Amino acid sequence: MNNKTELVLMLAGLCSLSGSHVIAQTATGQETAASSKSGQVASDQDIELLRKDIRSQKKQLIAANLNLTATEATKFWPIYDQYQAEYTKIGDTKLVLIKEYAQNLDTVTDEQALDYLKRSEEISESVVQLRKRYVPLVNQVLPGTKTATFFQLERRIEMLVDVEVASLLPPLQSRGQ
Repeated sequence: MNNKTELVLMLAGLCSLSGSHVIAQTATGQETAASSKSGQVASDQDIELLRKDIRSQKKQLIAANLNLTATEATKFWPIYDQYQAEYTKIGDTKLVLIKEYAQNLDTVTDEQALDYLKRSEEISESVVQLRKRYVPLVNQVLPGTKTATFFQLERRIEMLVDVEVASLLPPLQSRGQ
């Protein structure tokens, strides 16, 4: 595998997990892991450790921006942890798709391309449905403005990760181009 594919796989670990300062902090770590002296591709274990670290940093970023009272925090964080566990499962599915895409990039068939598109849209829809389920749950423990702020932060973090991953994934080309 080439360095670009290795980096894509490392960034795939960021799926649904990061913030702008987190990406900057992990970029160095990714380069180190992706270009290790042994020349090996980052293992699934390496990617999972990176994802856990980013989830932790994401939680810190949300905590710093929500300004929760002690009472709100006591009620909110268990809901957040439950939400994040479900979100991580969706991220796992997205990671599998990104790995497949990166591994088959040069040989993808029309059928595979349409399958990747379909699965990508299903993943996006799963995230939307998850948010819809959790808005009322979060709003039971936080006022409307803090509920909206939380989901704005979530969406912005997701968009930052998606842009970063997309910048490393070349678009599919028709054969002969």
